Amino acid sequence: MSRESDFYLRRLHSLLGVIPVGLFVTQHLVVNHFATRGEEAFNNASNFMGNLPFVLFLEWFIIYIPLMFHAFYGVYIAFTAKNNVQRYGTFRNWMFMLQRVTGVFLVVFIAWHIYETRIQKALGAEVNFDMMADILSNPFMLVFYIVGVLSATFHLANGLWSFAVTWGIAQSPRSQKIVSYITIVAFLVLSVIGMQALLAFA
Repeated sequence: MSRESDFYLRRLHSLLGVIPVGLFVTQHLVVNHFATRGEEAFNNASNFMGNLPFVLFLEWFIIYIPLMFHAFYGVYIAFTAKNNVQRYGTFRNWMFMLQRVTGVFLVVFIAWHIYETRIQKALGAEVNFDMMADILSNPFMLVFYIVGVLSATFHLANGLWSFAVTWGIAQSPRSQKIVSYITIVAFLVLSVIGMQALLAFA
């Protein structure tokens, strides 16, 4: 792969990680958070999203295709990256390594989550509160989902910092520090939303 094509693919990977994948993850967490208001509230929110006009088009071209590119190219980046936290244990080096570790884990987690929900729906199951409650009644699956959600919120929040730097939004050390604070807040807020949703199902 030439340096030029790699440059543009990394730019596209970064962009898709925020728009639309990042927006979808945020929306998905917010919809799941309706579980904290009870079974009926979650089912109504889930049904609303599932019955949007052109839902199959939206799912494939706004979610699945961008997500697959971001995931598969992200795995390539993760396994070709040179992590040097042992030699240079700076904060950003750790964030660089954790971004790649969480990315690889998320490929497994998201594939499993799609199998348990979307594929089961295609086979005739109903995606509702009871389905998620049944999944999370298994302590192992609850821990798996907790790690998955925290990996997703970290990966998105830290990815926002990388996006800001990659696209020239945050170039100076001061601006990068400000973006770091913003992304930490984003991670905490999204994590609380995700954890409250999981515990509501559990």
